[in-house]
Amino acid sequence: MSAPPAEELVAQWRSEQARLRQQVVEEDTEDWQATPGFSGLKRVGGVDLSFIKGDDVNACAQLVVLSYPDLEVLYEDSQMVTLTAPYIAGFLAFRETPFLLDALQWLQRTQPTLVPQVVFVDGNGLFHYREFGLACHLGVLSGLPCVGVAKNLLQVQGVYKSEEHQLQIAALQKGGDSFPLTAASGKVLGKALRSSDRSSKPVYVSLGHKISLDTAVRLTHSCCRYRVPEPIRQADCRSREYLRRHFPSADTAAHLQRMRAFKAKSDMRKLWARRWLRETPTCTRGEISTANGC
Repeated sequence: MSAPPAEELVAQWRSEQARLRQQVVEEDTEDWQATPGFSGLKRVGGVDLSFIKGDDVNACAQLVVLSYPDLEVLYEDSQMVTLTAPYIAGFLAFRETPFLLDALQWLQRTQPTLVPQVVFVDGNGLFHYREFGLACHLGVLSGLPCVGVAKNLLQVQGVYKSEEHQLQIAALQKGGDSFPLTAASGKVLGKALRSSDRSSKPVYVSLGHKISLDTAVRLTHSCCRYRVPEPIRQADCRSREYLRRHFPSADTAAHLQRMRAFKAKSDMRKLWARRWLRETPTCTRGEISTANGC
């Protein structure tokens, strides 16, 4: 007797996660990461998905690119997308990554000089059930350094909202203070970071790809004007504003009509992307380049 489709899907995704997990680079790979002030870092990206109220299928996939260290918006891309993969805890990346990767690849195709040198992801990286969260998934597939920043604690691998955890949070005195998130195995999977003097509630930082945890924490703090790092905050704000502008009411007929129009626009973009893949030298495929050439 064959397994139910949901079980088959989970088994397939679990196998794919294990395969891609082997490709995660847990150390610094870029020259700018080694300098105290991140000299040479000019562009930081942020990605997020925001859903239409009452609709868990249609969402706005958002990419922003900010200057560094000024954190001014250089580029933004908002695209309505229809999610077809089901939500299963621990496998969020299979539901969201395709659209975030598409946004990065579109930027590489149209304005390669604006491709971010590092991407902040609203979610976890190594701090995950199988040490392969959304930030790892997007990092491996894009080839870009990625940092996962979660607003809430994922209670996993022996890390819980215990009394000890609350005491550790209370001990964070100022912006930049942090403490490790240590799994039952003894491995440090991330850090809780007090990102701003203005907020005593921490964010949870974990490496995604091509960056060390210490560098990820240091960079996250340097990108915070408020509690949430600016690349993620801008992606969230702009995606929500996009939905408010284009879907101001819950009128079902108007909702469906708008979604058909957005889908046609998205399909045209995918057509151009396929044409680019056919015409682009193989050296620029698979991994997104932060340089102007191959």
